[in-house]
Amino acid sequence: MTRVAAVDCGTNSIRLLVADADPATGELVDLDRRMTIVRLGQGVDRTGRLAPEALERTFAACREYAAIIKEHGAERLRFVATSASRDAENRDEFVRGVLDILGVEPEVITGDREAEFSFTGATKELTGRDDLAKPYLVVDIGGGSTEFVVGDDHVRAARSVDVGCVRMTERHLVKDGVVSDPPSAEQIAVMRADIEAALDLAEQTVPLREAHTLVGLAGSVTTVSAIAQDLPEYDSTAIHHSRVTHDRVREITEWLLHSTHAERAAVPSMHPGRVDVIAAGALVLLSIMERIGAAEVVVSEHDILDGIAWSVAEELA
Repeated sequence: MTRVAAVDCGTNSIRLLVADADPATGELVDLDRRMTIVRLGQGVDRTGRLAPEALERTFAACREYAAIIKEHGAERLRFVATSASRDAENRDEFVRGVLDILGVEPEVITGDREAEFSFTGATKELTGRDDLAKPYLVVDIGGGSTEFVVGDDHVRAARSVDVGCVRMTERHLVKDGVVSDPPSAEQIAVMRADIEAALDLAEQTVPLREAHTLVGLAGSVTTVSAIAQDLPEYDSTAIHHSRVTHDRVREITEWLLHSTHAERAAVPSMHPGRVDVIAAGALVLLSIMERIGAAEVVVSEHDILDGIAWSVAEELA
């Protein structure tokens, strides 16, 4: 076993995985897996810059993670940064801060590379399952972007497009600096049109409709699963590899789009940092399912973070 650490820093959250990995057997044993909502992408779509307060929230989480990584004695750390830091004019400030705290320079990866990590993390343990037909379509609905990957045992095609729960919320559901509570029919329609245009872009590269199994990743999808199961609290074990039908996703999305902040916050499995952005994320998922005619989505708790960890383990093997 090789002990590795992986950090995935996205638009809405920063996540850590410390795990023991065995590339020979495909086994990945979690030692510590955690997530912090930092909203690094706050305002990036509008200003093109990372806000000072967003950077400080992110650096505070990095300091916490540094202590955990040291405690577990990981042999190597890989830090990957995605959509928000790709887009920001002042990303050098972000890079310097991470390097000072964790001792590694964050890799501001391309959308295609992000998609490859997501595919590996989501599908490595699905190999050999007769109930899930290939090819897979893996969709990773993040805060700033969504990655689409079609593949069998390996990636066949991938594309990242700029629709995510934070970006769509800030672009379409904010009025006078406040998230609409709930949004108007016009706001929802414009957001849906933006998502559909992004799906058109994705289909130029990725044969979305050729997939036989839809695998959904990240917080918007896992939260929809938690709501579908009416969980009394967020339970990763119950969520991982759960299946949610198209009809149930549609019902949940409609409720989220027409609910108030207080109603969404009262959902016991809802992370406080997702209350304002979950409706947009659910609409992205629903739009994808309707585009490809998916009867259900297979929900995975293993995603880009696991893919990053595997990449480190294989380098050390």
